[in-house]
Amino acid sequence: MTVAETIFETRRRAMTGLAYRMLGSRAEAEDVVQDAWLRWRGVDVSEVQEPAAFLSRVVTRLALDRLKSARARREVYVGEWLPEPVVDPDFDAGRDADLSVAFLLALERLTPLERAAFLLHDVFDTPFAEIAATLGRSETACRRLASRAREHVRRDRPRHQPSVDQERRLTAAFFEAVMTGDEAALRDLLAQDVVMHADGGGLASANLNPVRGLAKAVALILGVRRKWPPPSATVVRLARVNGQPGFVLAVDGSVFQTVGLEVDAGRIVAVYTVRNPEKLAHLDPQALGLG
Repeated sequence: MTVAETIFETRRRAMTGLAYRMLGSRAEAEDVVQDAWLRWRGVDVSEVQEPAAFLSRVVTRLALDRLKSARARREVYVGEWLPEPVVDPDFDAGRDADLSVAFLLALERLTPLERAAFLLHDVFDTPFAEIAATLGRSETACRRLASRAREHVRRDRPRHQPSVDQERRLTAAFFEAVMTGDEAALRDLLAQDVVMHADGGGLASANLNPVRGLAKAVALILGVRRKWPPPSATVVRLARVNGQPGFVLAVDGSVFQTVGLEVDAGRIVAVYTVRNPEKLAHLDPQALGLG
């Protein structure tokens, strides 16, 4: 590889992570990184004093441009919009709070500039001087942007985080209760104020709005489960879904849905189900151990 290619590949994961958190779409994040490569390829690398800062700046600006059209599309999206799931088949990899669906949905409530300033500083450790250069604002203004964002995002974090072993047991028990239709077990696992989120995008059956409360959640789960393929035709794998405990289901060699769980104080407080086939197309059943 050339020097330019080596530098770019070294930064690819960080750039993709930044773009994904900005946009909530793996496919769009990869497009942003590809556009960044086209710009990087036309630069004289020897004249770039800080390649990492340069590439971060390019990716942030490209993502901000795309965010405008992405938000317009979400205004006409059928049902609830959830981020494209990022799945790690290694459950023991542990949680990643800055990748969780709850975190990404909290980012959706921010302005584009608040989102960029917060992510760059709090998640990617970028100095405010560099953020100011990236966003075309003063350092003071960028500090205010990040501070306002922090107030919205950090207050939504779970208070009591379980261990990985506890998460594994809870996730396995929840899946078993769902598959067997065990109402008593579901009531024991779910919090009283649990919220059920689902994204079908108008292409797969899913509730159009979040379902709140234990009784409604249990009724929904039991009703939806009856419409699933039989257990004999379903392959399941516990996994990290956006850094949180969850599982992936495959039917006939294709990913059918992902389910991510948010856990607090030993109970499931939120369930995030993605069934939109366009958001699952990037998931390889073989790589996830579902083949």
